Amino acid sequence: MSRALFTSSPLRQRFRPLWWLGIAYVAISFVTRIVLLVMSGNNVAPHPLHWLYAFGVGFGYDLITFLYLAWPMVLFLWLVPTRRAPVAGVGRWLLYLVGMAALYAATLGALFLLWHVHLKESWPILAVFLFFLPMPALAYNRASGQWGLYILGLVLLYGLLFVAASELVFWNEFSSRFNFIAVDYLVYTTEVIGNIRESYPIGSWLALLVVLALVVFLLSRRGLRARDDGSTLLQRARVPLVWLLLTVVSVAAVNGEMKDRTANNYVNELAGNGIYQFFAAFRSSHLDYKKFYRSLPDDQAFRLVREDLKAPNASFVSDDPRDLTREIRANGPEKRLNVVLISVESLSGDYLGTFGNKEGLTPFLDSLVDKSIFFDNLYANGTRTVRGLEALSLSVPPTPGDSLVREHDNENLFSLASVFNDRGYESEFVYGGYGYFDNMNYFFGHNGYKTVDRSAIPKDMPIHSQNVWGVADEDLYTLALNQMDQIHAAGKPFFLHIMTTSNHRPYTYPADRVKFQAPSRPGAVAYTDWSIGDFIRRAQAKPYFANTVFVITADHCASSAGKTSIPINRYHIPLWIYAPKQFQPRRVEQLTGQLDIPPTLLGLLDFSYRSRFFGQDVFQLPTDRGHAFPGTYEKLGYVHGDTLTILEPRKRLEQLKPDFATGDATPVVPVKQALVDTAVAYYQVASDLYKHGGMARRPADATKVEPLPAPAASAPAPAASTPAPAGATSAAGAATAP
Repeated sequence: MSRALFTSSPLRQRFRPLWWLGIAYVAISFVTRIVLLVMSGNNVAPHPLHWLYAFGVGFGYDLITFLYLAWPMVLFLWLVPTRRAPVAGVGRWLLYLVGMAALYAATLGALFLLWHVHLKESWPILAVFLFFLPMPALAYNRASGQWGLYILGLVLLYGLLFVAASELVFWNEFSSRFNFIAVDYLVYTTEVIGNIRESYPIGSWLALLVVLALVVFLLSRRGLRARDDGSTLLQRARVPLVWLLLTVVSVAAVNGEMKDRTANNYVNELAGNGIYQFFAAFRSSHLDYKKFYRSLPDDQAFRLVREDLKAPNASFVSDDPRDLTREIRANGPEKRLNVVLISVESLSGDYLGTFGNKEGLTPFLDSLVDKSIFFDNLYANGTRTVRGLEALSLSVPPTPGDSLVREHDNENLFSLASVFNDRGYESEFVYGGYGYFDNMNYFFGHNGYKTVDRSAIPKDMPIHSQNVWGVADEDLYTLALNQMDQIHAAGKPFFLHIMTTSNHRPYTYPADRVKFQAPSRPGAVAYTDWSIGDFIRRAQAKPYFANTVFVITADHCASSAGKTSIPINRYHIPLWIYAPKQFQPRRVEQLTGQLDIPPTLLGLLDFSYRSRFFGQDVFQLPTDRGHAFPGTYEKLGYVHGDTLTILEPRKRLEQLKPDFATGDATPVVPVKQALVDTAVAYYQVASDLYKHGGMARRPADATKVEPLPAPAASAPAPAASTPAPAGATSAAGAATAP
């Protein structure tokens, strides 16, 4: 704040505490950035230019963020009267409180009528009212004003330290400043707070922050001395007016992507500001595709997608250029096999011995490789569970902003369950936690699945371990087996989608299952492997085992951090399709996207059906047609061949040649425009169809589709895969697959 602004000594006196707050905040941000740099390790090369960029650009973001977070103190210094409290006496106070309560109630009513904001969602409004409530009782030059300033300063200081500590924890988990994940976490405070309490000594940390805040406050409290030799409310109004102008200009002129100018994503993240990035992510939770991203004429976009969806076994049902509905015809009669789809929490490909891990974390899953159809080059749609669920249930690319699982108007969509249900299957989504989290129960319950979550566990069923996210995976599988038994007893085939939780922080699991002591990330992975093996062995004793297909994959990888904006190695996940009595084992090396799993599974079952899936049966495609759609909440990736195309907000574009092992990448020059157009077309068409109801299930989707006259053999085409090598795994004994 320029000294020229303060034309009188009383103004300088009155607003001097802003210097205290600004210096404290910049110092905390500087120390936070140093700690994050150390935590980044060798991901940030020790180069002066990297440091200069991170701290120079970061200082600019810190100053802009200070404009926002200093508003409580700016308002306090402006509004608190100088010498006399305007509200005194019991009668006036009662009248004032009644008036404030009425204003608060009116505000809540207006918010509900205009935007349907409920009481539990309106706590920020309550915080604002509580901030203004005591001001009429204060006088700046008296003890009440001084103590009010001290309390406000101490609260802000503690809040800044708390945010800094939270950033360190967030960076340790995600190697990123606050982003859309942090925004999501505020919605589900019960799970998030429970997860933090179970993962960290939160009581001790909060106490240490209190001590640190008090020490810093006591050493620097001279900067908070209240003094004003006679300014008026109107004179002081110049400061908040200028502050408001600077705030508006910064909002219009600066955005969170302006820092992303280096090739190293760690350096870009260090140059950011956690508070600023949090609110930028909040504003980006709903991104209209055509407004923020590159686009094509609609007819061209739909034409490109329809062309890319062509397959030998598929034919479009109409000539409507904007209808993606195809009839998929199998080469033989349908196999009415039971299906169990397991999406395993955070099962990165890096954890498998099959992919080079030397820790021996997954002996059972490694042994399953040469007994299954195993996919070596499968890539997830995103970095959150809801993105995996979206791909596995709807077979769509990840739309920008929020996942469709959490979007409004996400009912009655064309889903994998709807295909099974048309054939008399019982489809269920089985989850070890409470399904209100991430809107899972609502989404699955309105898209063809019966939802079965933690609340459905019988009271007499033993629970071996549990945490805030859910029961131990072995208990989840017990619940799933109960559901499978019941459906089988009713004479119906079943399709179960099981979502696990044990491989999630705080990484707790039952004792004596694996060699690692809980809590432990390697132990959680090993327990995940053990529990899947235990589930398969228990299922083997069931009468329906020979007629059941087990599909095992991950929702996403354990880490999303990397030097590039979409580090492709952080999207590599495994896939097993295990049915020893039905399918010959083989290794599939073709590039595959997570959204291809539903149609590929239906192809193995020889289902003939109507489809609007964006994914395809990979066994019907040439090996050079494979692609994947890795993305974040705002960066939309398209992998084809050796090229990764990334669409970004503000219509920006990156095209890279990724190293699939390390995630590093080099720019592609010149840009391959055909791949850019294909990427744009897929994301544009997916967003358009969802926005205008084109993904909805239609009555005609249940139309019976006749198979092609062909041999009964249903093995995958050899051109797309190779037989599993003998001795592909070293696991043996109880750790091996049945």
